[in-house]
Amino acid sequence: MTYINKARDPQMKQQGIANLIGGLVLSVAFSGCLSFGGGDENIQQTKTTTTGQELMDLKAAYDKGIISEREYNQQREKLLKGK
Repeated sequence: MTYINKARDPQMKQQGIANLIGGLVLSVAFSGCLSFGGGDENIQQTKTTTTGQELMDLKAAYDKGIISEREYNQQREKLLKGK
């Protein structure tokens, strides 16, 4: 019976390292494919602004020439009527 010392055989070391690296690569690849239920949730964030803030933003847009006077007046009326 021939005994091979795996710790000293360079080919066995390389094979063991290759198996370890292959296992790590596969585990990382599969962990990205699996879903544990965390991705099924929808998160909804709501930002609330006051009418006063919206009016100030609207006025700033008008003053910078981003919107016309007509657009400013239309949007202002919508805001003042409660949207």
